[in-house]
Amino acid sequence: MVVDRGTEDILHRRFFALPSFLNRGDLLVHNQTRVIHARLFARKPTGGKVEILLLRQQDPGPAVQAKTWEALVGGKGVRPGLTLTLLDGRDGSPIDARAEVIEQGERAVRVLTFDQPVLPLAEGIGVTPLPPYIHEELPDDERYQTVYARKPGSAAAPTAGLHFTAELLHDLREKGVRSEFVTLHVGLDTFQPVREERIEEHQMHSEYCVIRPEVAREVNQTRLKGRRVVAVGTTSVRVLETAALEARTGDGPTGSCPCQTVGAFEGETDLFIYPGYDFRIVDALVTNFHLPRSTLLMLVAAFTGKDLIERAYAEAIDRGYRFYSLGDAMLIL
Repeated sequence: MVVDRGTEDILHRRFFALPSFLNRGDLLVHNQTRVIHARLFARKPTGGKVEILLLRQQDPGPAVQAKTWEALVGGKGVRPGLTLTLLDGRDGSPIDARAEVIEQGERAVRVLTFDQPVLPLAEGIGVTPLPPYIHEELPDDERYQTVYARKPGSAAAPTAGLHFTAELLHDLREKGVRSEFVTLHVGLDTFQPVREERIEEHQMHSEYCVIRPEVAREVNQTRLKGRRVVAVGTTSVRVLETAALEARTGDGPTGSCPCQTVGAFEGETDLFIYPGYDFRIVDALVTNFHLPRSTLLMLVAAFTGKDLIERAYAEAIDRGYRFYSLGDAMLIL
């Protein structure tokens, strides 16, 4: 689906027609995060089984070396001080690896410290997590990765990027549409429903993101030339808009500049975008069709306008579009 905010027209096209809606000099910004085997299994000293879903690392430094992670832990009596024995996710056999619960958060959230770096361990014994509405295991884990996934650390895929193929990226380059890459490691909080009656009271958990200096320069040059910055997915939107907010409040020349620019950024973002937000950087958006009451849908409504997005979603339902993570795409211009 193609939604034009200026004319309020709604068109229906195949995704491989994307280059016809973009112009030479436009810049696509993709999230290059990679989904890890974040679903682990363990056993308590009593023999009871526990399921662990890694959310984000707690150690500073490279993710591949991190031993301490925040996780969702399913099982009774999982309290600080408990030591868990890890199991091989393929056959359930115990392995020589352990994790200790060191902190208890809200509901099922725990902080675990492992006796070895987690990511290399998880690649051997873990399982790729899938959204709860997908009830069958994917025959190939790469189907839940973008073709440009490079930086491991996500509990879920940045699903707007799943529509891109190597051939489509080549066609876009041939037309003069460039691609740059940022990173935001997706946590499950992105998909949690907003339960508060006043949406501004919803608390987003922070997620780690990076925009490198050379990417920030490309974004700024694109805007200075009057070309469009096209975010691929809501996660890319949040990285770009976080970097813009940080640039405007910083101490250096970029921070003191009233123009709408981004600077290099690495750190945590808890930016929650909902209707009324003033977009600073993003000119167009590629996204999927999202769950009701989700922060993702609120971001899209903020970008598109409530009345137009409601009309677009009603038309999508009438025409049988597929929703959610492995569903169809929407281009908002």
